[in-house]
Amino acid sequence: MEKDDGRVVTNFINQALNNEDITIYGDDSQTRSFQYVDDLIEAMTRVMKTDNTFHGPINLGNPYEFTIKQLAELTLELIKDSKSKIIYEDLPKDDPCKRKPSL
Repeated sequence: MEKDDGRVVTNFINQALNNEDITIYGDDSQTRSFQYVDDLIEAMTRVMKTDNTFHGPINLGNPYEFTIKQLAELTLELIKDSKSKIIYEDLPKDDPCKRKPSL
């Protein structure tokens, strides 16, 4: 991941490393699930190796979700010297409250 890609994981890490407040948009009830890129590549490779009788769709992802607040707390736990605090801002209108694949 690029450090300035605008995704929540890199945003939280950068904020914590720079001793900036970690910004959670909305309350702390929003959830996300994250997938290891290695797992995605493995799944795609397996699909490519199937015979021509296989026709999708397939849904890849991680069914385990956790709150954005849990991610922020974990970030601060792992970046021990950070002086960052968790703050809350209004939730943007287009920001989903839940991102979890239906597997």
